[in-house]
Amino acid sequence: MQSALANLGVESIDGVMLDLGVSSPQIDEAQRGFSFMREGPLDMRMDTSRGLTAAQWLAQAGVDEIREVIAKYGEERFAFQIAKAVVDRRESRPLCTTLDLAELVASVVRTREKGQHPATRTFQAVRIYINEELEELARALEAILTLLNPGGRFAVISFHSLEDRMVKQCIASASRPAEATARLPIPEKDMPKPLLRSLGKVLPSKEETESNPRARSAVLRVAQRTTTALPPEGAASFVKELRLQAGAQKSANLSRRKR
Repeated sequence: MQSALANLGVESIDGVMLDLGVSSPQIDEAQRGFSFMREGPLDMRMDTSRGLTAAQWLAQAGVDEIREVIAKYGEERFAFQIAKAVVDRRESRPLCTTLDLAELVASVVRTREKGQHPATRTFQAVRIYINEELEELARALEAILTLLNPGGRFAVISFHSLEDRMVKQCIASASRPAEATARLPIPEKDMPKPLLRSLGKVLPSKEETESNPRARSAVLRVAQRTTTALPPEGAASFVKELRLQAGAQKSANLSRRKR
């Protein structure tokens, strides 16, 4: 975000809105490989010009790596069974299409959550991992803290608990930064001041979810930048200290192959 705005000559902003995750056009276009309801190549990349496709990664990752990704990014309790099924299946024939993966997962996940396809969590997990979505979110939050003018506001729409947790933690921690150093021998006058003020969250109404089922898991959070100056070390260090990138950094420890 920072580099893109810098190329446009923009040094600060008064407002920003992030609409996270995959878009409806991407899901609806089968060739993009995001949908478990439409057959298409098992791709899942936001940027199709770089990186491994989902099919390529699933063809080379081990059981433990696949299990960890599905459990961590999909919060799927059948992660081991799914990972083992993927590795067993590819010994006879590769997973090439979205329906290949969806049907395989459905054969393993026998219990269904109401209104949810059994492959939902697996597709979410693989997509997040392939696109490094949580790392991108961490960088976006860092950029917002750096670029947002005093009094400026930012809003984030998230669609699953991992994203929402990061945004919620960012706002809560930046609203109460003194809590992070409360046990340290720092004079009160030198305690860090709030950088953000939470303006609350909004959930979709019943009417909205009925007309747009994809909105059912959406959470909109809004915060306002205070007049407090950033710490001398800047937003990057602030984000790191508050462990906003914890989830993203853990993914680097997975035994992923070099792209």
